[in-house]
Parts: sequence; C-alpha cells; structure tokens
Amino acid sequence: MSQELAATPFIPWNAETARAMIDALKDRPGALMPILTALVGRFGYVDPAIVADIARSLNLSRAEVHGVISFYHDFRTTPPGRHVVRICRAESCQAVGGHRLEEHARERLGVDWHETTSDGRFTLEPVYCLGNCGCSPAVMIDETLHGRVTPARFDALIGNQDDTP
Repeated sequence: MSQELAATPFIPWNAETARAMIDALKDRPGALMPILTALVGRFGYVDPAIVADIARSLNLSRAEVHGVISFYHDFRTTPPGRHVVRICRAESCQAVGGHRLEEHARERLGVDWHETTSDGRFTLEPVYCLGNCGCSPAVMIDETLHGRVTPARFDALIGNQDDTP
C-alpha cells in the first residue's frame, strides 16, 4: 500500500536566503526550533556555517544552537542524498520483520543510519513511527509512504526512484 503525500523538494544551500529566514523568524517566542525546522524544510539540512548567525540573532551561544541541532535527528548538518529513505523502527514494524528489513537496506545501500550512499543518491534514516502500523513494516521514500515492505519490495522501490532533477 502506498500513500502519496505532498512533496517538498530541497533547494541548494544559500546563506543569504538562510539569513533572511532567520530574520523573519527570530522574534517568535522559542524561535530556535522554528528556524531550524524552516532551514531543514527548505534546504534539507542546516549548514554548520550558519550556526553563528542563528546564535547571534537569538542571543544564544553557538554551543546551545549546536546542542539542539545534534539532539534532534531530523536536523542534519550535511546535505541529504537525492532521495531520503526512512525505515520505521517502532514496535509494530519490528514485530513483522522490520529488523531484517533494516539489515537488508543497510547492506543493499552500503550505508549505515544517517549516511548517504557514495553516489549521493540515497540517505538512510531511522524513524520511530510512520503511523502506518496496520501495514508494517513501513518505509517512506522522500514523501511517499510504503507499507508491507519486504526486502524484495525494498529493492524494487529503490530501483524505481527517478533521478531526474
């Protein structure tokens, strides 16, 4: 079972655009999380060079900003691959072969969690519930959710990813 969700393609990092986003959000209460979320939503990651600008804008230390970025796994500091593959590691998926699927995916892609394939095509991310428990094990590739994914189906899904920019 697949469910199409709204796609949000990332754009190449642009420090000027990032600074404008920081300026637009810096006066909100608790602005750090909205700023980081906006940057990841736009670029796919938070470039480490912008941490000082974020800290200065929010009157925080760079260590405080870095601490939040490194705590939440959704805040990457490197660009993701052209496709982000998220595999659910929650109990429902684990109960029906999720662990075997995880091992297969890491072996098939030749990367571990949070890594990107050498050709830049795929980034592999663990998640702790995709909300698709009735169709476990679940995988999300970019913004498309897939259920009842076996290792063979994983290979087919990976092979079907379009690399057209």
